[in-house]
Amino acid sequence: MRVTCSNCHKGFIIPDERLPMGKKISFPCPACKETIQLDLREKPSRDNGLRADNKPADLPTGEALKQRILRHMMDLPPIPQTIFKAREIMTNPDSDFKELANLFETDQAIAAKILKLANSPYYGYSGKITSIQRASVILGHRTLVELLTVIGTAGLLGNKLVGYWLDSGALWKHSLAVAFGSRIIASKTEPALSNDAFTSGLIHDVGKLILDSYIQERWELFEEFMVDGEHTFLDAEKKILDLDHAEVASEVCKNWNIPEPLTVAIRYHHHPSQSNSSELAYIVHVADAIAMMTGLGLGIDGTLYQMDDTAMAFLNLREENLNDIMSQVLEAVQKISEQ
Repeated sequence: MRVTCSNCHKGFIIPDERLPMGKKISFPCPACKETIQLDLREKPSRDNGLRADNKPADLPTGEALKQRILRHMMDLPPIPQTIFKAREIMTNPDSDFKELANLFETDQAIAAKILKLANSPYYGYSGKITSIQRASVILGHRTLVELLTVIGTAGLLGNKLVGYWLDSGALWKHSLAVAFGSRIIASKTEPALSNDAFTSGLIHDVGKLILDSYIQERWELFEEFMVDGEHTFLDAEKKILDLDHAEVASEVCKNWNIPEPLTVAIRYHHHPSQSNSSELAYIVHVADAIAMMTGLGLGIDGTLYQMDDTAMAFLNLREENLNDIMSQVLEAVQKISEQ
């Protein structure tokens, strides 16, 4: 079993025969000595489609598998159209608050979620925002765009992902952490990118929703590929599925008509140096690494996560900036979750 320490984020492998399956255990991390806890009482079911020798049976591979994954992508629910219309209104300099309020009168569910989130401790107006029009005036259009993006993806990213070892809500918290981290980094490097950075960070891992079931079906292949400790989970996705979750996420973005700069950033958020110098890609990449350091939504794919050697210099960031950003990210995710 591959284990990652939530304190120092070092990954290592423990042979299965040394693990007391069916029990909950604690032991010190070999690197930092911090206590690691493992709950071995329930293992995710991964026997779907396996033969008696635990090898996948008659599962598609190569191009056939790739095409099946891309077709599966079409089953992903779209972001509510009300959100896209609201974004159009807010980017139109001739629009007014009344026009926005009228739109939300047609979608009371979205309106209720906006008011609930606007009154969360993060925005500092608890109990003071009673209408969409007042939210527009107090928070401003830029913050409303952020709220809308959060609301449009909350339900989508909240599910349990067995293949990635992510409990319900874990991917959502990780996505929030990357979104806030991306916005904070953008505010330091290129403030005009702040909103796009937030959106890119929030949906950067949407490809995992598509790949999760395929990983479950082929779990033994993933374990075999990664047993030497030299390959990342991203490497395994590419080798076994012919697509990694960043590639799938970029295809989802195209299907959702997400602007190209955001799609490119999401496609290369693990390898920003391949993005033709996309600043957004570098921003999301560093924010993703910082989110891993916080431990928020850390799944099996966080093992062996490496930051691009050129990223810090590209964004003109120093090591001391990381701890400050991490602290702000943790505070932001905690406050926006207190609803």
